[in-house]
Amino acid sequence: MYYPYDPRFIGIPIGGGGQSFPPGFPSSPPPGQGGQGGVQPPTSPPPSFTPQLSASSASGPSLLAVDPGAIRSCLFRYTYIWQNNGRQFWFYPTYVGRKSVAGFRWTGFFWVYSGLDLRTIREFQCF
Repeated sequence: MYYPYDPRFIGIPIGGGGQSFPPGFPSSPPPGQGGQGGVQPPTSPPPSFTPQLSASSASGPSLLAVDPGAIRSCLFRYTYIWQNNGRQFWFYPTYVGRKSVAGFRWTGFFWVYSGLDLRTIREFQCF
């Protein structure tokens, strides 16, 4: 099941899809990093707490994109994402590109493979 939240948010359910992805964006989990040719979602839900947005970021959305080098340190770790549009969720990144990040987003019930434009991320914290 696919739950679109934002036109800049791309998501496909595990094991299926058919979405159109921008050029250079991974349309499915990268091969060779897990069973059946792709990266697997975490085997458990994310932490049960909701992290607090830092005081410096609470004043308003960022005008710049998140640096790919900064979010790369969160690869294969539970990461909490705050977007510029006010949405927030747990994410498990498995790929970082120059302008995007892909991985698994927690829907509240299961993990969904999805991608985000780095310009849409206001702040993130990895655990």
